[in-house]
This record gives sequence, C-alpha cells and structure tokens, in this order.
Amino acid sequence: MAGKATGSFNIGNYVKVAAARYGDREAITCMTTGRRLTFRQVNQRVNGLANGLLGLGIRKGDNTAFLSYNRHEIVETYFALGKIGSIGLPLNYRLSPPEMVELMTFCDTENLIFDAAFAALVDELRPKLPGVKRFVSFGEPVPDFAVSYEGLIQASPQTEPDVEISEEDPQYLNLTSGTTGLPKAYMLSQYNNAGAGPILTFMHDVTANDVVMTVFPIFGRVGFAWSAGSIFAGARNVIHQFDLMKILGIIEQEKVTISNWVPTMASFVLALPDIEKHDLSSLRALVFAASPFPVALQEQVKKRLCLNLYEFYGLQETGILVNMGPKDKERKPESVGTLYFGADVRVVDNNGQDVPAGEVGEIIGRGVAVTAGYFKNEEKTREMFKDGWFYTGDLGRFDDEGFLFLAGRKKDMLITGGQNVFAVEVEEMLMGHPAVMQCAVIGLPDTTWGERVTAVIIRRPGQEVTEEEIIAFSRDRIAHFKAPKTVFFVDTLPMTSTGKVQKFLLVEKFSQS
Repeated sequence: MAGKATGSFNIGNYVKVAAARYGDREAITCMTTGRRLTFRQVNQRVNGLANGLLGLGIRKGDNTAFLSYNRHEIVETYFALGKIGSIGLPLNYRLSPPEMVELMTFCDTENLIFDAAFAALVDELRPKLPGVKRFVSFGEPVPDFAVSYEGLIQASPQTEPDVEISEEDPQYLNLTSGTTGLPKAYMLSQYNNAGAGPILTFMHDVTANDVVMTVFPIFGRVGFAWSAGSIFAGARNVIHQFDLMKILGIIEQEKVTISNWVPTMASFVLALPDIEKHDLSSLRALVFAASPFPVALQEQVKKRLCLNLYEFYGLQETGILVNMGPKDKERKPESVGTLYFGADVRVVDNNGQDVPAGEVGEIIGRGVAVTAGYFKNEEKTREMFKDGWFYTGDLGRFDDEGFLFLAGRKKDMLITGGQNVFAVEVEEMLMGHPAVMQCAVIGLPDTTWGERVTAVIIRRPGQEVTEEEIIAFSRDRIAHFKAPKTVFFVDTLPMTSTGKVQKFLLVEKFSQS
C-alpha cells in the first residue's frame, strides 16, 4: 500500500495535506531561483524526489547530508527525506572544509545532496569522505560525479512513496549553533519536527492569507520551521538569503506580511539610508529570536519598520519554549514571553529546585519539540537532561505574572571583584547609546578584578564615540562595578548562523590586549 505514512504525525504529511487543501495556490516564491511553485507542484516534486532517491538505493535510516543556500530545493529535500525516512543532516555552508568533513564523517553520512554552487568544494571533499556513496546536485551545471536532482524528479513517479513512517522515527540531525566551538549534532524525531510547524503558526497567528518571508538560513531549525509552518498554514513562503540591499525591495514587491529576523538583521536594516522610500505597509508583524532584543532597538523597529513585534525564546535543541505577541511586547518589552501549550518551563537553582518569582536561576524546559539527545554523545545528553528536563545553560527569572526575562548565559556571567555581572544587562544598557549599532560584553582575565568587564562595539555609520565616552555613559546608568573598564571598537562581530555572537572568539582575540 503506497503512502503508509498517512495516519501518523510526520513531516512528510505536511506537504501532502497542503496539496489537497490548497492545490493550485502559490506555496513557494523562490527569489534565489526565480521559481514559483503551487502547493500541488511542491508535493509532486517532493514525491518525485523521494521516489528518485529510493531508486538510487537510499533507504529509511540512511543519513543524508545536504548543502545549499536558501533555495526551494532545500525545502523539497527536507520533505522528501521525511517521506522516505532518510535522516537529514543540513550543513552550515559557513563551516570550513575540515569541519564539514569531520561532521559528515561523525554523522555516518552516506549521501550528499548539494547546490551546484558548491560543486568545487564538494569535489574537493570527496576523497576525504569514503563513506559517502551517492551525490545529487541541483542548479547548474550539475558536475559529472553527481546525479541530476531535476532529472531524478522528472524520471520518477509522483505518487506517495511506499515507506512505513512512524512519528518516533529519527527525522534529522541538526547542529547546535553554540558559541563555544565546533557544533554538536542533536537528534530530532518526526514528531519533534511535525509538532513545530503548527506551534509556530498558531503562536504568530499565521494563516493562509499571509505571505511569509524566510531569510533565516534554512539549514537551521528556525529557517526550516518557518518553511514547514507556512506549508502547514497554507501561506505563501518567499525564500531568499538575507541580502541587506534587497530585503526591503522584496517585502515591497511580494507584499510580505510576516518575517522572522534576529536583532542583528534589524540593526543593519535600520542603518540603510532609504527605508522610507519603500512601501512596507503589507508587513503586519516581525518576529524576533536567537539573541537579546534591546528595548532601544525595538523602539526603532516599531518607528521605522513595523509596529507589531513578536518574540520567542528557545534553543536549537528545544524549539520554542516561551513566546509573546505584540500586546504583551508593548507592555513588557524586556521579556521574551510566557508559557504556551507546547512546552513547560521552570527556573531553578543549582540543586534543581524552583526559585521564587524575581530570582535569577537556570532555565530548564521540556516539550513536544525538545530533542531526544545528542548523536553519539551520551555524556552530553546526560549533562543536558536531568529527570526529563533539558538544562539550557541560560539564566533568567519569572515575574509575578509568569513572564520570562533573560539574564544571559550561565557561562556568560562575569565575576568581577567578587560581584556577579550579567553581560546581557550591560549590553542592553550600551544599546541605548545613539552611536552603538551592536555590542558584546565579555570578561577578560585581570589580576586585580578576576575578570575585567569589557565591551566590544560596532559604531553606527557616521557616528563617533570614544572609549572614555562609553565608560562615562555606562557609569551614569548602571553600578560602577558593572560598567565596562575597557572598550574595543570593531567593524564586525563573529556570529553563529542564528545570529549569536561567538564570544569565545572575542575573548581569544582581546585577552592579549
């Protein structure tokens, strides 16, 4: 019997059901390739690809990596692998060649699907990947060592693949976007991923009338969640790389209604000189996540881009743990949200006991989207899970109404002169300076203080500010022991793919200064 996954909660059914419900409505607008696909066409292409991959010998449980910029094919690949039970491994194209080899080898990768833009890189990696048996490429030109992605689709049946899929089956491995070194692979089941789409759309009020713009990297969990969620909701998904010089034009041209950004993206967009030349009236909401969203930046976004802001909090491993909509964001702009039906969250002390409202502790969570653990890393799994709760390593506090406020990473708390300093508090204050576009606060070794509070700052274009002025500004606004004692000015900050500053690289760079 074909289509055996029909009755279970799995990612492949998203596109099948959407094709039946929304048919010839436009599902994907791919600005990268210029293609526009209906829901019916997406399902047909996904089925053709899934059956084509089966024809190549790829089976349920095989690990298949894929490497691509934001294109419609990467979304199709996610769904096709989900329909046949091959475990996907999305690769961050920003990784170095040795890192890619290490990750694919560690994850027992047998197949690689890739954008032809990376053909030269893949060809270079092939001799170092003896376990990879099959290469499939989309885009032009398809290299000689790879099978044509489009050829597979055209030559294969567009019927539902005959594979038994359970919601407990592993669906993909994904990579943490940690700030402390080489990412680790965590596992997600069909249930984990299938549950994320409805949650994402419900909490952000996404309907079939929306036009979603996905500029988050789709190789990451958030980017794919929006791509899957738009399919689930029947919304059109406009796919593109985050291109600073094009993003406002795309919103205007495609009448985008909602998009998920990181605060860094907003900072860059707000520095553009011609925002007011674009008609952004279609944009009903912007969603923010992945890094602290300073109140001063929120006000600028509402004033110049979009009045309605959503924010959510979670890790790659957990999915969304709390969220908040525009009304609550207006009332409590420093919060990241409150509980929703798909997750449970606590704030605990070092003994795992709940702390009172207003007191800072470690944030722990559990829910439908939380990973089952780390691939080939039982020690890390035991470290992060205790009694069924995932320990995030983030610090926060609940207020009396149950809203969560972040206080930084547990490892991001500085101890200077015996006093605890939360980096996020200092960063929030610094973002209130008109010359500061982006900043990171780190602790550098100091023989007197233990750790010296240090600010690393990107100045706004055309703005000048000195170290002395930043220190004076800080001492006027927060306790003197929290204020930066040293300030460095830079042109860029090292970032993960999800917009988090890699502070360990800053510590390495400036420790000798």
